[in-house]
Amino acid sequence: MKPLGPIPPGYIAIDGELAISGNMASALVESAGETPLFVYSRDMLTQRVAALRAAMPARLAIHYAVKANPFGPVLDHMAGLVDGFDIASGGELAIVLRAGIDPARVSFAGPGKRDSELEAAIIAGVTLNLESEGEAARALAIAGQIGRKPCLAIRVNPDFDLKGSGMKMGGGAKPFGIDAERVPALARHLIAQGAEWRGFHIFAGSQALSADAIIETQGQTLDLAARLAEETGVALPKCNLGGGMGIPYFPGDEPVDVARVGAALAERFEALPEVLRDTHFCMELGRYLVGEAGVYLTTIVDRKVSHGETYLVTDGGLHHQLAASGNFGTVVRRNYPSAIATKFGAPVEEEASIVGCLCTPLDRLADKGGFPRADVGDLVAIFCAGAYGASASPAMFLGQGPAREILV
Repeated sequence: MKPLGPIPPGYIAIDGELAISGNMASALVESAGETPLFVYSRDMLTQRVAALRAAMPARLAIHYAVKANPFGPVLDHMAGLVDGFDIASGGELAIVLRAGIDPARVSFAGPGKRDSELEAAIIAGVTLNLESEGEAARALAIAGQIGRKPCLAIRVNPDFDLKGSGMKMGGGAKPFGIDAERVPALARHLIAQGAEWRGFHIFAGSQALSADAIIETQGQTLDLAARLAEETGVALPKCNLGGGMGIPYFPGDEPVDVARVGAALAERFEALPEVLRDTHFCMELGRYLVGEAGVYLTTIVDRKVSHGETYLVTDGGLHHQLAASGNFGTVVRRNYPSAIATKFGAPVEEEASIVGCLCTPLDRLADKGGFPRADVGDLVAIFCAGAYGASASPAMFLGQGPAREILV
């Protein structure tokens, strides 16, 4: 029997069934009309942002990385909780503008921006985090053609990475950002060309659970920002420190000690050099804010035994939960937190694998986990489904289509 990942705190059983924000899973499915279904908890989103603010220095702004979950009602709710939004495509720009989010609260990162995306961003007035000298030249040219003053920042490829992070976004050769030694000259050029200078975006990695690693990286980031600002010759208006904080997905994972991270950052803020004294700092987070607030519900449509192994076949799968299936960046497949939602908290009675409806052996949501006996019609819950789920999975594979999504 293989262990399952830790179920996030805040989920309880009502009459033996999983409840999300006080709503029983079966009632949510009945209200939505069908499974598969993503359910996001409004209360958990609110509590997570509030807890983060309480731990972090007051001068640190909190930005939400839209790529984690661009669902409209989630964005609407987050708009009242966070200070800014970070996007990574023209599509996400359209989403935040349709949601009525003030462009002044938005920054746009990501390599390979099309000219049409640069133009749309400049017209809207969002901050462009430039990823290369070539992109900078295109942005300046487009701004000149349309008669707009662009709001430009530079994404820096630092000479360090975030130790222990699930994805390393900086350090060494990377497609992201501009190598640190080339940044001051480009910054001076942007200022000379009349751009509204917005500062630096320094993002070293993501999905880290070690407070020590995050603290070290934030210190290195502040040191680098100060050095680059000094070499540029102007005070730094803004600095996006990146994010980095992850959530526990797998057996043995422990949550980040956010209080330690916040206390260390507060100490650094008390001793900032003059060039950073008036800098506006922000932290960009996605999965940390929304990941644990989401649950993927799917119905068991078949139960079968093959060569002594039990399979619970569901109407969902990797086309909605690519990460939970182990096919989105993991080297060794491990089990996400999962449960039989309609028998939540019941004792383990059997070893079973939860699989999806696709005709591929990759479509496995839980491998040989311990569960109460489940039958056709029972609901399965996959936790930590609030980030990189619905929008990051191949929903159209085999013509399946997207899952329903609701915020409760």
